[in-house]
Amino acid sequence: MSEPTTLASWTRALRKQLDALGLDSAALCRQAHLDPALMDDPNARYPLSATTRLWQLAVAASGDPALGLKISTYVSPTTFHALGYALVASASLREVFERIVRYHQVVSDVLELELSRQGERYQFRLRVPSTGVEPAPEAVDAFVAIYVRTCRNRIGRDYAPLAVYLRRPPPADPAPWHAVFRAPLVFGAEENLLEFAAEDFERPLDDANPELAEHNETVLKRTLEQLQQPTWSRKVRAYLEAQLPNGEPSAERIAHSLHISLRSLQRHLAEEGCSYEQLLGDTRQVLALAHMRDPRCSISEIAYLLGFADTSSFSRAFKRWTGQSPSQYREGLPRQG
Repeated sequence: MSEPTTLASWTRALRKQLDALGLDSAALCRQAHLDPALMDDPNARYPLSATTRLWQLAVAASGDPALGLKISTYVSPTTFHALGYALVASASLREVFERIVRYHQVVSDVLELELSRQGERYQFRLRVPSTGVEPAPEAVDAFVAIYVRTCRNRIGRDYAPLAVYLRRPPPADPAPWHAVFRAPLVFGAEENLLEFAAEDFERPLDDANPELAEHNETVLKRTLEQLQQPTWSRKVRAYLEAQLPNGEPSAERIAHSLHISLRSLQRHLAEEGCSYEQLLGDTRQVLALAHMRDPRCSISEIAYLLGFADTSSFSRAFKRWTGQSPSQYREGLPRQG
């Protein structure tokens, strides 16, 4: 499983919010190991580990735990490219959310989305894949706020969902969340879930444009096909994930397993904007955060599973990734069960 990614241009909305607060968004991006120049590339994507770091830095710099809720004001249809235009042209809110589910991977494959009807309600779920890592709660806040704002843009600014459920822990001051959603709100929920009235979702929208929607769907289908093609970085990540429990594999060994020379592998990775060392670090970080959430896994076992020579080497790397020791990080996790 490769690390989830998000469209780089989506992060531009967060940068605009930070700049409006008088913060140096470019410096924060570099601190999170994100190349700010990629935001101008419509096809560039950032890994989840790096965008999560940016959210953490942004909240710390702004002092605002509700920062994600405000990003929606900096989002326009162009932020999400063809998907944004397809949503604007949709004939009903049901069609809007069906398209979000169908093509959300074009924007981000961090979450699995699902729309279902239960009686007179539509339920829209944002699930973390069973093998995945939880995104920053502020990122989930941002997406949920964008979805609600999308509804208001189409059927009226006073519109509100029937209920909002968020997995994030209850904030010290929930007022900003209540102000944005204007609906019954549950924190610490089992899943991220929005509930909407079926009547509102089925109502025809006056400004629908089927031809425009169809044109942008063609673009979206082509983009999805390209995203699903295996890249060299995905091949290297997959090999690392499979082989790390046997020790850290060398770049030479990976190149040999892929039936190419080391120089060719280095060139292919450079063309994709990464290196073996970067992929090794990112893959280890993603797996480490996933393993840390499993209370059955001891820290020494995690070090072994990630191919570190000893626990102290893992601890140094983990502190470099998160600013905390593994034991400090685990103590801060919500209790399970």
